[in-house]
Order: sequence, then structure tokens, then C-alpha cells
Amino acid sequence: MVGIVTAFGTVQDAEAPVSQRAMIEPLPISISSEPVPASGEFWSEERFSRGDTFAALLTRLGVNSSDFDVLRRSSLRQSPLRGLYPGTTVQARVNSDGELQSLWYVVGRDRVMTLNREGNDFRTTEDAAQLTRREIVKSGVIRSSLYAATDAADVPDSVANQMADIFAGDVDFHRDLRRGDRFSVVYETYYFNGRESRSGRVLAAEFVNQSRTFRAVWYPDPEGTTEKDGSYFTPDGKNLRKAFLRSPLEFSRISSGFGLRMHPIQQRWRAHTGVDYAAPHGTGVRATGDGVIDSIGSQGGYGNVVVVRHNNGITTWFAHLSGFGRGLQRGSRVSQGDVIGYVGQTGWATGPHLHYEFRVNDQFRNPLTIALPASKPLSGETLPVFLAYAQPYVARIELLGNSNIALLD
Repeated sequence: MVGIVTAFGTVQDAEAPVSQRAMIEPLPISISSEPVPASGEFWSEERFSRGDTFAALLTRLGVNSSDFDVLRRSSLRQSPLRGLYPGTTVQARVNSDGELQSLWYVVGRDRVMTLNREGNDFRTTEDAAQLTRREIVKSGVIRSSLYAATDAADVPDSVANQMADIFAGDVDFHRDLRRGDRFSVVYETYYFNGRESRSGRVLAAEFVNQSRTFRAVWYPDPEGTTEKDGSYFTPDGKNLRKAFLRSPLEFSRISSGFGLRMHPIQQRWRAHTGVDYAAPHGTGVRATGDGVIDSIGSQGGYGNVVVVRHNNGITTWFAHLSGFGRGLQRGSRVSQGDVIGYVGQTGWATGPHLHYEFRVNDQFRNPLTIALPASKPLSGETLPVFLAYAQPYVARIELLGNSNIALLD
């Protein structure tokens, strides 16, 4: 149709010029004297902020202050603040007089808290949230840190943490990152009422570190019974899960490496038999591999220490802890990634940090350089099924990688 009109105009212009003039005429506007119906309702949305109060949140949502007293006198069985954390999106329905009719927000992972008016009272209910799942594709370039890059790409911190865990056996995020490193990631996001509720699992990722490319695809265990059953594999089916994590802390600074050093308390040169990680007091310390608690308690200069025994004569030591993981005792089984303690300053320590040792047959080894064995790869009938499953994710990662290269060039 556009083509026809254009051709017509061209022909018309060729035959004779068309005169044009602008006209401005007042339009009559009919203003009704009837008031807006009192039954009108409005929907609004606000984000609960750090340091917020429920009253301040209701004010921003347009709720009349007279309802605050109604809420305080109500017979609520559950506090409307239950599960309301900074960053939570709250939606409300308010009538034209500013009276709150209903309010709702997502709590936990898949629950929705609803506050409904019932006459002059309110009632709260908590039900399963009907969430919509989408797959999000993002990429970014490292300028200073992984968190700074993911923030710039609008990637949630929980996704950044997962990427660090996925590639922890190959990339030391404490010291290996370089400016120009890049990442691509496909991850789940869940929506409630059209608004983002939470991020989910990383489904596929690529990390390019110092020109070395690492890729991972999540593959659910077909015989698993929960959504956690599964693992990450390279696109050709090799298991990315190492027997041990490189670091017992997600993000921290290495304050003292393995080898000779000047002891900060004894003021003399001594062999440093582990690696020290400076981190805030109370930071969670993770088990670096599956094993059994061999010792837990106080041991002189080590302060509060946990010793985990693994297969093949390997033990890992975690010292100067402020406390231990809940319910742990000698003989308790722990899995890789479980929180077994918290960073502290007990024993011979000049500041809060974690002292981490890796021993093989009671011989000290450098945990930063020792070769870490991988778990079994996929094989047999499972491998071709995985390759077909992974191919679409690999294609999306490659597309993101190519666009990143173009941007960098």
C-alpha cells in the first residue's frame, strides 16, 4: 500500500504541482461535571528497599494512612512483613479513597503472600505462586572484576556466583582474571504477574580467560528425583565437576600464599603450609570436596579448625574459624560446596581470614597448583542423548561469543 501511494504521488507531482496550506481550528471540548466513580480501583507497584518500613512502603503504594491503624488492629494470622526482603517487588490494589484492597508479593522461591481486605479487617494467605519460566541470554566483558562485569550486563549476583562455581576447577577467580576476559551465559528467570521474581539455574555458559575458552552445559540427571539432580558438562560430554574446588571461599583476596614467608606473629621465616584468604568475619567456608569430618574443634595456633578426610589419603584443613556449620561433628558426611564453618580470627591470627591446607598422605601440597581430577565423563547411550540436548545451547553461546568478538574488535 505504501508503494502504491508513493507511486501515485510521484505521478501526480510530475503532472502538476499540488498547493498545500495549514489550517488551525479550535475543537470543542465537552467537560463532564459527573465525578469519577467512587468504585474506581488502581494498581501500583513498589520495590521494598533496605531500611524500609511497612508504613513507608504502603505510603508509596498510595494507601491512605487511616489504613495503617486498621492493619495494626487487624486479626492477621501472619505478619504481612513475613518474607519481605530488600529488593522484593510488591504489588497492591487500592480504591479511589486510598483504601487498600489487596497486596501481594513472592516469598521464598515459589510462594506468594497475599493480603486481602475483608470488611474492616484483613486476612493473609500464602499459596503456591504461578511462575512463568523464561531463558535469558546475556554476555559481558571483564574490566575490573566478575561482579562489576555482570552488574554492567544486568546479570543477577546469583548467576555470577553460579558461573564462578561452574568454572572454579579451571579458573581461579581470585588471581586469574584479566581485563578483556569475557563471558556468555544462558540462565533461567521466573516471572510472577509479568514481573521478574527470581533468577534460576545457569543452563549454559562460556568463560574466556586469558585466551582459554571454557564452556559448560547443565544436564539434568534422567534418574534424578529433584531439580538439583544433574551436573555441568563440556559440550563434548566431559564432566566439569572436579573432585575439589580451587577455593573454599566464593570471592576473597589471597593474603598469604603457599611457601616460605615471614610469620606475622613469630617474626621469623617459616614455611607456610597452606593458603590464607582474607575475608570478612562470618563469611561462609565451603567444603572443597566430598568427605567425612575427621576432626572439629580447637587446636592451638589453628584456633577453631575443621579437618575433612577424603578418598586417596587426602585431607583438607580449615583454620581460624569463628564457628562451625550447623549440626557438624566428627564422622559427619559433607558434600562439595557445603558450608562447614565461618571465617574468624581464632588461634594465631592477626585479622579475620581463613587458613586452608591441602594434604596428601599428610604431605602438604599447594592447593592453587595441584592437578585436580575430574569426575567421570558421559559415555555409552547417554552421550549421544546429551549431545543432541546440548547443541541448541552451544549454538546460542557461540552466537554470543561471536558478537562479543565483534564488539571487542
